[in-house]
Amino acid sequence: MKIQPVDYTTLVALVSALQRDWIPSRLEQIYQYDRHTICLALRTLEKRDWLWISWHPQAARIHMGDRPPRDPDTFTFSEQLRHLIKGSALIGIEFIQPWERVLDLQFGKRPDDPANSHLYVEIMGKHSNVMLTNEDQQIITTAQQISGDRSSIRPVETGQPYEFPPALTKTTPSLDETFERWQERVSLLPKNIKNQLLSNYRGVSPLLLEEMIYSANLEPTQNAHELTPENWQNLFLRWQFWLTTLNNQSFTAIPKDDGYSVIGWQNATDLKNASVNLQQLVNDYYRDKLNTQNFQQLHHQLQQKLNSVLKKLRQKANTFESRLKQSEGAEIYRQYGDLLMSYLHQWEVGMTEISLPDFESDEPVKMPLKPDKNAVQNAQAFYKQHQKLKRANQFVQPLLDEVNTELHYLEQIEGSLEQLSVYQNPDDLETLQEIREELIQQNYLAANRVNANKKEISKPHIFATPSGGELWIGRNNQQNDHLTFRVANDYDIWLHSQEIPGSHVLLRLQPGMKPDEKELQWAADFAAYFSRAKQSEQVPIVYTKPKNVYKPKGTKPGMCIYKRETILWGQPQRAKQAIAQYSD
Repeated sequence: MKIQPVDYTTLVALVSALQRDWIPSRLEQIYQYDRHTICLALRTLEKRDWLWISWHPQAARIHMGDRPPRDPDTFTFSEQLRHLIKGSALIGIEFIQPWERVLDLQFGKRPDDPANSHLYVEIMGKHSNVMLTNEDQQIITTAQQISGDRSSIRPVETGQPYEFPPALTKTTPSLDETFERWQERVSLLPKNIKNQLLSNYRGVSPLLLEEMIYSANLEPTQNAHELTPENWQNLFLRWQFWLTTLNNQSFTAIPKDDGYSVIGWQNATDLKNASVNLQQLVNDYYRDKLNTQNFQQLHHQLQQKLNSVLKKLRQKANTFESRLKQSEGAEIYRQYGDLLMSYLHQWEVGMTEISLPDFESDEPVKMPLKPDKNAVQNAQAFYKQHQKLKRANQFVQPLLDEVNTELHYLEQIEGSLEQLSVYQNPDDLETLQEIREELIQQNYLAANRVNANKKEISKPHIFATPSGGELWIGRNNQQNDHLTFRVANDYDIWLHSQEIPGSHVLLRLQPGMKPDEKELQWAADFAAYFSRAKQSEQVPIVYTKPKNVYKPKGTKPGMCIYKRETILWGQPQRAKQAIAQYSD
């Protein structure tokens, strides 16, 4: 999945807003969101918010953003930052050099004091990094250690002096450059105009140039030698418009179909879609992009694991069922033994089979014999086989029941994954992460920084009912248990697909209210849709009071038993149509 990088123009736009709104401010808290991102809680006299700094190889950035989750932070980098600069004043954010995507966040003891710490943020694609230095520019800690083995040009290690990245050798864009000199640079080689601008000038990005060229009514793939004098003039005007915007810091936040822009190219559509808050636009874009990426990767990982475990369990169940089927023939061997012992006189030496009359029907019963054994020995062999198969039935049936219980549990999780097939909002990722944590706790996945201290449960689906009530629908086993055994009260109605994996559903009512048939049918349709049988025309749905639902001790998450239930037939397609109306 392609993610739009933060280019120099975007960085200038973001930093200008940070300089205006958050200098000076107090650094109150430091939290590391993941292995590529830290969040700094800043407070001014008027407000408090979070500054996100990321050195992600595809999405390095800096912007104000959402409050991070309250999960425990176990990262070393953030711990060192808390120890060194928490409580300091952020007194400046500056570019180390013009046209470089490297920022110097300056910290002092108080707003009026000189800087005694520098947090350098390098927004440089896969080479992005964050380093904290003292006032003598010595690196104290860094997000990524870059040893001499990895980079002979510029190692980054604690205890070493901080060195700026190597300076770029391209031409610096300037409003003072004449049209003739600019045109000469761009048309020097027979390449397309986008690549010519990209290879000649600093501070430009492929996406910026595409927007610039399109706004001049040209194509990025057009060869420089194909441009007319009028084309050149239009493009140069766009070039100068970009530089003027940078100089004046007159940026316009514009959401795109799959990205964003910070330059209003005087396009009617762009200006119509202009957003007021660039920080929020950038925050939402990268949050959703990275969440989608993480969601897809995690969903694939969980689906692959479930497929593997379910395949093995189904094979095991088939083996047990086959052995049980064989054990169903145990009584025939006892019958063989009884008949043979009753008719010993009919046995003859060397017989390989014998036919004897059945005690009740008098019908002939043919049985195989071993010619090297006498009649009594053959009868004893039949009795022995009877006992063997009978014991197999006693031992195999509990094993089959255990496997079927596990299958039902995992199919419940598989159903949750099917409902979570597409990322739409942050709750989707959180719900999926809870499924992963459950599988870790149930020993289906290896532990990977499991957040054992997490207490907040992700949000269930909540739909308004036709009569003004609410329908709460669990999205994973953790939510299912929470809804049924923590949230539900005596006035609610509990619904679930009968003997089919599905979500726990609560029809939430006001005290003293009772649902009519239409309301119950509406809830049953939703319970059918959020089950493994959602493709069926009708699904049996049970409903009862929450007090009639129990969780036996030792039962896996999401599993329960119920009594005093009533059955309705839910129609999932009606719920699907209703959900589509909610989306509209």
